[in-house]
Amino acid sequence: MISSLRGTVTHVGLHSAVLDVNGFGMLVQATPQTLAGLRVGADASIATAMIIREDSMTLFGFEDADQREVFETLLAVSGVGPRLALAVLAVHAPDAIRVAASAGDDKAFSKVPGIGPKGARRIVLELAGKLVPPEAAPGVPAKTWQGQVLTAMMGLGWSEKDAGAAVDAAVAEAPEIAATGDVGQILKLTLRRLGQDGARTSARTRVGS
Repeated sequence: MISSLRGTVTHVGLHSAVLDVNGFGMLVQATPQTLAGLRVGADASIATAMIIREDSMTLFGFEDADQREVFETLLAVSGVGPRLALAVLAVHAPDAIRVAASAGDDKAFSKVPGIGPKGARRIVLELAGKLVPPEAAPGVPAKTWQGQVLTAMMGLGWSEKDAGAAVDAAVAEAPEIAATGDVGQILKLTLRRLGQDGARTSARTRVGS
């Protein structure tokens, strides 16, 4: 199994790149983010996963082993093949995927082209307990977990302003959870509050109309 490649980049396309590894041109499929970091003529090192089928062997490339780990975990979900798993990583960073899976946020997966509401819900259900968001260690200053929460929220598509306001409101509502520094729990609380605020806004709009 080929778990990494190191060589000279000879081609970068929209969906793939070619690395010259000791005279062998190795074609790898990758996300736009990974491909954006490659330059023709420059040396590069990428983590890889090889998918073997009856009629093909395909290499998928990643910026680091963390992306590959999430990719391989996504492949365990029924109905998710390598290209769809790669599409998820093209939309969300690994920690944002962990947060969405842990918080049961199927809407985050619905943002990925090719994944509908039912598919997103199935992904959330099957990933439960398999992808865990990073948590702050005991005694870590509040600023540390705040940065992690904001980064994760922004990775899920919220603006920094909206994410910050939602986190502040959620923490004020349940300070005992904030005191633990548990990133996963704080994120769940914040996402729940955002959902409630969205529902209230829709209700006010209907009444006003």
